[in-house]
Amino acid sequence: MNKKIAVIGAGNVGASCALYLAEANLADIVMVDIIEGVPQGKGLDLTQAGPVRGYNAKVTGTNKFSDIKGADIVIMTAGLARKPGMSREDLLNMNAEIVGSVAKEIKKHAPQSYVIVVSNPLDLMTFHMQKVTGFPRNRVFGQAGILDSIRFRAFISMELGVAMTDTQAMVLGGHGDTMVPLPRYTTVAGIPISELISKDRIKAISERTRGGGGEIVKLLKTGSAYYAPAAATVDMCRAVFSDEKKVLPASAYLTGQYGIKDIYIGVPVVLGANGVEKILELKLNKSELAALQASAKTYKEHLKILGY
Repeated sequence: MNKKIAVIGAGNVGASCALYLAEANLADIVMVDIIEGVPQGKGLDLTQAGPVRGYNAKVTGTNKFSDIKGADIVIMTAGLARKPGMSREDLLNMNAEIVGSVAKEIKKHAPQSYVIVVSNPLDLMTFHMQKVTGFPRNRVFGQAGILDSIRFRAFISMELGVAMTDTQAMVLGGHGDTMVPLPRYTTVAGIPISELISKDRIKAISERTRGGGGEIVKLLKTGSAYYAPAAATVDMCRAVFSDEKKVLPASAYLTGQYGIKDIYIGVPVVLGANGVEKILELKLNKSELAALQASAKTYKEHLKILGY
């Protein structure tokens, strides 16, 4: 394989990303972590699984950022995980320092790469990553709405007892408590969920989606979600490598769309070989648009903490 993906952070999210990437045979993978031995050990373990899992991707681990040289995509997963009772915003200052230092390494060693940010608070860290790297905005985007949307899809499938792959959903806004699930743009095999699920249940499912990450944090007690975030990230990598022109919600930089500008937030995008190739503006009703703009306003306030 000649394509290369660097995964920054060899914790649960990073290692799961490496596994899913290898099984998809998308590229060779290098995991980078500051803890000596951990990325090397996990890389070797994943390599040894290849013969029976059917992949030929090379998976290596390192403590040196110089080893990301030539990476086509860099996935940023490093950072402190949320603990029970901690909001994503609580992580802001702690993870901003981590993301900023990694961004400088990416700029130095993989200046032509696309960067997918997974670290929380997601939208704020994506903004910070783009500012520090100085990369074109289409090449830096965050895995946010796609994760929220697949959670919404899973809950709808569980509610109706239908195939998860038959569900489609759209969740906009910040990747956190201010996210905006859009039931009007959510379907099962093309059928609007309003035709299949009562208003009360749709509201309950939307609320569960909004708190989806927190629900897992409470259950795990010592960490946060990693399988679904990793799966969502790999879907984004595939869209870029295969130039799929895939429509999905992601954290992208707005320049006036939805009446919002100068901020990263979850919106529908076309993701292809040039990264975020287009931002789609859905026709939102007044309450939906107000919720999205309120979400953006919240993150605008938090950016001031970072000095933006």
